[in-house]
Amino acid sequence: MRAKEPDTVHKAVLPAVMLSLATVVSAVASLNTALPSLARDLRATQTELAWIIDAYALVFAALLLLGGAIGDRYGRRRVLAAGLVIFGAGSVAAAFADDPAWLIAMRGVLGVGAALVMPATLSTITATFPARERARAVGAWAGVAGASAIFGLLVSGSLLELWSWRSVFWMNVVLAAVALAATLAVVPESAEPDAPRLDLTGALLTVAGLGAGVYSIIEAPMEGWTSAHTLGGFAASIVLLAAFVGWETRRPNPLLDPRLFRIPAFSAATLSITVQFFAFFGFVFIVLQYLQIVKGNGPLLAAASLLPMAAALMPSARVIAPRLADRLGHRRVVTAGLVLVSAAMATLSLLDAGSSYWLLLTALIPLGAGMGLAMTPATAAITDAVPAAKQGVGSAVNDLARELGGALGIAVLGSVLQSAYRADLDLAGVPARAAEQAESSPAVAAQLGPRIAEQARDAFAAGIGTAFLYSAIILAVTAVLVAVMLRGRPSGAAAGSGEAPARDNSISV
Repeated sequence: MRAKEPDTVHKAVLPAVMLSLATVVSAVASLNTALPSLARDLRATQTELAWIIDAYALVFAALLLLGGAIGDRYGRRRVLAAGLVIFGAGSVAAAFADDPAWLIAMRGVLGVGAALVMPATLSTITATFPARERARAVGAWAGVAGASAIFGLLVSGSLLELWSWRSVFWMNVVLAAVALAATLAVVPESAEPDAPRLDLTGALLTVAGLGAGVYSIIEAPMEGWTSAHTLGGFAASIVLLAAFVGWETRRPNPLLDPRLFRIPAFSAATLSITVQFFAFFGFVFIVLQYLQIVKGNGPLLAAASLLPMAAALMPSARVIAPRLADRLGHRRVVTAGLVLVSAAMATLSLLDAGSSYWLLLTALIPLGAGMGLAMTPATAAITDAVPAAKQGVGSAVNDLARELGGALGIAVLGSVLQSAYRADLDLAGVPARAAEQAESSPAVAAQLGPRIAEQARDAFAAGIGTAFLYSAIILAVTAVLVAVMLRGRPSGAAAGSGEAPARDNSISV
């Protein structure tokens, strides 16, 4: 059933769900500013830092589809409130962490809460707002989802100038508490009592398959990329994800119907979104460490240094991309955006310990503009490619691609950076204990004396070049694949009509 509320009520719903959304989305990026502090205070290795960031993004992504199904079945308001409680409680526990393992576990708990919150915010809007106002409300939702990462970086950077990294989690607690109060006060209940049974087996296979793959990637610099441990983990991930595909194909009401990916436009747009956020979150994870560890910037200055990227992204996504897509079609605009981001990553690969901010700025503008160009029409292409009855699935896949891409970007680019850093670090003549500490983290190495600190900064900068070069290549290959997969798709107004065009390979979904 759908809640029927008067206009005066549904207008109060939007700020409440926007705050809930901002709370969980900002947490994806906010802790990146605290990575050097975490390394020093908790003696966290570079691998553990990757886990601290990625535990949240991975659990968030893996449970996103299940979280949406739970809200539809048991009530979106109820699930939204439960998600905020879990998120807030996990943040309290994380604020008292005194070792990396506990912090990683609590970040996973936060991911569970976020997976309940995010889909409930969008479905609450669609269930509450009348059709004539729904498009504007969804547009506001998308804007908050895009801007919250930058908001999280700036607020956490400001807090870290005054307090420790623990203040970032107390910020989460405050936001979650205010969002919970607003939810209970103004958000009406809505649910679909005839929704299908929850696909717990599919959810378990997703978590296990993605977890095995990301674990293998993050641990590869320590275990070896060709070790039995790493290759076995990749094999387990492939088997589990293949089992997920087989299971979902046989279910009458799957979490995610794999047959959707037979639609070229749907597959191409999903690939584009995944790789865009792979590059974006991998970039944020790396560059904030570079600015603080190598360049010596404070947390707030490091976060503020990325504002030109946001300044280019927002008008590109909201104004330029829709207009160009109407004139040129999704294919050309998405491809051009991916090429711009690839060029930005290639420019970033030139950064070293002596680089000025101007080189970074040269990359930030095309990075933001390219993300905006590629993101908006790719999202539209996902929803245009599926029938009207499956628009909820299209939106869920868009969110999943975004969060999964971020988790993979942090894992892959972080591991490439760590491997290159360890290979480039020259510690000849350094005592074994100090060498081991320096290899574990450049932030720790910075505290081991001038010679080791300089070596670590140079090695870290070299690792950045390798990671960003890999990212540039992946983006360029994706641009070619997307251009090929979208060849022959409708362009201009037809592409944005919101109706799936007739196609020979259409499927019943």
